[in-house]
Amino acid sequence: MADIHIVRAHSMPLKKAREAANGFADQLAEKFDLESEWDGDTLHFSRAGVSGTLALHKQEIVINARLGLLLSAFKSTFETHINDNLEQVFGAPAAPAKKAAGKKRA
Repeated sequence: MADIHIVRAHSMPLKKAREAANGFADQLAEKFDLESEWDGDTLHFSRAGVSGTLALHKQEIVINARLGLLLSAFKSTFETHINDNLEQVFGAPAAPAKKAAGKKRA
């Protein structure tokens, strides 16, 4: 078995993020024949050999998925496809904030 864990920042209001997540779920359903269902702000998805969740939070999306034994070999393919779809639906990930250079005191 293989696990996938992806955390992605977003800047959308929760209602708009949920609409985007529905688009994301539609793309996954089309590509991987996944079924999905909302429970609050968490989208549960599954099919034979794959199960997981997409949890919406105020400023981030958290995806956890478990691939069965036969699909474990395709983990990197699934991760790439998920990240590509997240970028398409939610936009490019924000660049990490740069740390301010600390000043040395004499």
